[in-house]
Amino acid sequence: MSNSDLPGRIVVVDDDPTIADVVGRYLVRDGHTVECVHDGHEALRRIAERPPDLVVLDLMLPGIDGLEVCRRLRERWPIPVVMLTALGDETDRLAGFEIGADDYVTKPFSPRELAMRVRSVLRRSRSAAPGGKPEEARPAGQGEILTDRDVTVDLAAHEVRVSGRLIQLTSREYDLLVFLLRNPRQAFTREQLLNEVWGWTFGDTSTVTVHVRRLREKLETDPTLPRRIVTVWGVGYRYEPGPA
Repeated sequence: MSNSDLPGRIVVVDDDPTIADVVGRYLVRDGHTVECVHDGHEALRRIAERPPDLVVLDLMLPGIDGLEVCRRLRERWPIPVVMLTALGDETDRLAGFEIGADDYVTKPFSPRELAMRVRSVLRRSRSAAPGGKPEEARPAGQGEILTDRDVTVDLAAHEVRVSGRLIQLTSREYDLLVFLLRNPRQAFTREQLLNEVWGWTFGDTSTVTVHVRRLREKLETDPTLPRRIVTVWGVGYRYEPGPA
């Protein structure tokens, strides 16, 4: 078993004790250590005391909701977050991705599917971390540096800089950028990017749209007139490198 496949310490945040218990049991069955909490304030306190490897986070929480909890997590730690959302709450799911959630599962959900998603997110976050071993989610060549104009991606350090300034990306944003940089001038549909970057054979393609927008905000001089990650109308997106 590689380091990226080892079980992790997981905090489950859900105000429904039954759901938290079921989720916890399945994750423990997968070998993880699980702690369940039932409101946002308590979750932030526990996480601050001992940051876990991953957080399973319900959107609807007493005190402060899951979106606010996720936002505060992102301000302090690069902890992966898998969100639980009610079926049909597309706006909330997109808002979750906007503030850095790594994945989501809609209620009602299969605990087995959630455990699989947790395993996948853990694997991706560990393989992307400095010193992690390259996996399917991370391009080969740890010592390689990808560059385009003033953008530099150091694969070994898992760092992205624009004009020498360090840019903070989530693991999904990083994976998407590296994939596009490795395939310049090639147009990809949202479905193709969902499969290649997320590893999903099906899913909400608006997830891709949100991550492209976030990357543009962090990389483009004018995100409304992108020159790097351009839209190919009727197809999807393409990375347009600058002159050599």
